[in-house]
Amino acid sequence: MFDHAYGSYMKYAYPADELMPLSCRGRVRGQEPNRGDIDDSLGKFSLTLIDTLDTLVVLNKLDEFEEAVKKAVSDVRLDNDVVVSVFETNIRVLGGLLGGHVMADLLRQRGERMQWYRDELLHMAKELGHRLLPAFNTTSGLPYPKVNLRYGVLNPLSRTGTESDTCTACAGTMILEFAALSRLSGNSVFEEHARKALDVLWERRQRGSDLVGTVINIHNGEWVRRDSGVGAGIDSYYEYLMKAYILLGDNVFLDRFNVHYSAIMKYISQPPLLLNVHMHNPTVSVRSWMDSLLAFFPGLQVLRGDLKPAIETHEMLYQVTKQHKFLPEAFTTEFRVHWGQHLLRPEFAESTYYLYKATGDPYYLRVGQSIVEKLNAYARVPCGFAAVQDVRTGTHEDRMDSFFLAEMFKYLYLMFSEKSHLPIDMDGYIFTTEAHLLPISLSTTQPPCPGNDTTVRISQEDLFTHSCPSTDTLFPNNPSFAKTIRDGYKYLTGVGRAFHPLPIRCVQLQETFDSRVNSLEHKGVYRVKLVAELSQAPEEEVVVPHVVQLISPPFLGRTVLTAGPAKFGMDLTKQEHGVKGSIVKASPYTACGPIDNAAGLKGHIALALRGDCMFAAKARWLQKAGAIGVIFIDHREGSNSEETPLFQMVGDGDSTEDITLPLVFLFSREGAVLTAALEKHHNVDVLLLPKERQLGRGECWSQIDPEHIASIIFIIVSPGSKVHIH
Repeated sequence: MFDHAYGSYMKYAYPADELMPLSCRGRVRGQEPNRGDIDDSLGKFSLTLIDTLDTLVVLNKLDEFEEAVKKAVSDVRLDNDVVVSVFETNIRVLGGLLGGHVMADLLRQRGERMQWYRDELLHMAKELGHRLLPAFNTTSGLPYPKVNLRYGVLNPLSRTGTESDTCTACAGTMILEFAALSRLSGNSVFEEHARKALDVLWERRQRGSDLVGTVINIHNGEWVRRDSGVGAGIDSYYEYLMKAYILLGDNVFLDRFNVHYSAIMKYISQPPLLLNVHMHNPTVSVRSWMDSLLAFFPGLQVLRGDLKPAIETHEMLYQVTKQHKFLPEAFTTEFRVHWGQHLLRPEFAESTYYLYKATGDPYYLRVGQSIVEKLNAYARVPCGFAAVQDVRTGTHEDRMDSFFLAEMFKYLYLMFSEKSHLPIDMDGYIFTTEAHLLPISLSTTQPPCPGNDTTVRISQEDLFTHSCPSTDTLFPNNPSFAKTIRDGYKYLTGVGRAFHPLPIRCVQLQETFDSRVNSLEHKGVYRVKLVAELSQAPEEEVVVPHVVQLISPPFLGRTVLTAGPAKFGMDLTKQEHGVKGSIVKASPYTACGPIDNAAGLKGHIALALRGDCMFAAKARWLQKAGAIGVIFIDHREGSNSEETPLFQMVGDGDSTEDITLPLVFLFSREGAVLTAALEKHHNVDVLLLPKERQLGRGECWSQIDPEHIASIIFIIVSPGSKVHIH
């Protein structure tokens, strides 16, 4: 998928800023019809190339990364006479240059690549930082929303500088990139300006509610739009307060975030909803629809350690995607489309990634799988991936924004990758809002700038106020935690103010979620629509349980292990009698390379350990060695089918038609039973088949003498053989 998207940009669009995937050409500002503010992201600086730099490293495409850095250094100019968005240029271009520099420097230090690199991307980042600084020339310290890369803001030739307003996120989403630039370059001016802007927003919050508005006057600091939420216009302001603490280690950012977060959970969060309120009268919701940008918020809640509302809101968003294939740009509390556009935004994938990492629940892998499948089915076009103009009709729009490559593929790849398979240790980095990677070591290895002088009132502290939660402590191999929360929302189809006649029955939130009773007294009653006939409810993807049935003596079919299926390889549901064979452990056990015991494995069912590479890669090596089937065993100790939902193994993103083996997956505890049997008895025959067809499920099984079971198995596996039972 990534190769198709990035390859199409490089083939059809580079050095243009973005790809037009329907026209198969680049989008050059001034040569295409003006799209208004949308075009302010385009600065004639090969936006998509720069935005994709560190994605190439995460996806282990190091040759392509080195080539892309060379192109950026030789081809990209940052002094173009063009007016750009300060916010977009900061998160996409400055962030992209910094992320690219951090990766290039890391590879250079390893001594294997980039030995020619002399901090060119950092020098470009410093140049761009200086070209953005004129935007901060205001009486308040809040930046202008736009700047001319060549002439700044107040120059008569700049064609900008008349704006008086900016969004909260636009002013409050500078600190990560600007602070990193200051720490890496040794020039504190960037971080100082970003801190000043955050100080102003903090001071201008509504003191009664501790909320901020959506649009603010950059000259006098007065609020222009007073609606408050966590979506468009505000979103990354909250995100950057939390992440600035993680990156810089400055308590003032965490303290401010915690104050805001308490206000959000008191007024805006109405699980599973996140509804905008009036900052001065936060008990009143100002609209009955939500925008897709708020889909990032469950991921931020994971960083905060507040998993229950994160799971609830994420599940609500997932139900919306089930109804409309993608998250519409805006949707009502009834899950109806309010604005049908879908720009291939990554926020839902981002939160899915964080929840999977926090809980280890394979459910979120299935959600990720659904994202991949829908992108391929409904957004993929011959020259890349196209935005969806309206999710109701599926019509495409001739745009592929750079964030699709910068963010979407990072989160999806990391979701399905083993930690040991990545070229870098992700634990050492923080994601910017554009998913660029900044090293958290900046807080200790680089000199800090003067701290903010503002004091913070902490209203209430909890276990995670000053620390990130340890998921190993909270959920030791217990992903069922998330399931218990999701189950309350399993048949959620929308939330609204009105009752509906049958077949829809309504349940007051107070009755269903009593933990929210007190806060709901101040918010008014919302009602959750539950489908009365469960058969009419939107169903989760059906995973057909399979089994590994031990059929050789002394087991004789009485030991049955629950297994998960694969979405590729032989479809066992279409094999009338399953697949029978004796089991042999692969060597190496992870099967991520040539099989050492191929001769002993040929004609047998292989056992292989999960981890280190994709399931499809293992299957190909084992198939090449002559195995007739594969049983994958989970590498996470203690996992089992009773506590963990089954999931379908997926391929590696490329075609898996070449894989014809039957493949099943056992959790660790079931796998231990199988390996113990092999160790004790040496020769163990098993049957791989769907659970509903396992031998002995019929009533007559109990009436048959176990001595005859082996003969019956032979009859079933080899139809036509003449075996008499007496």
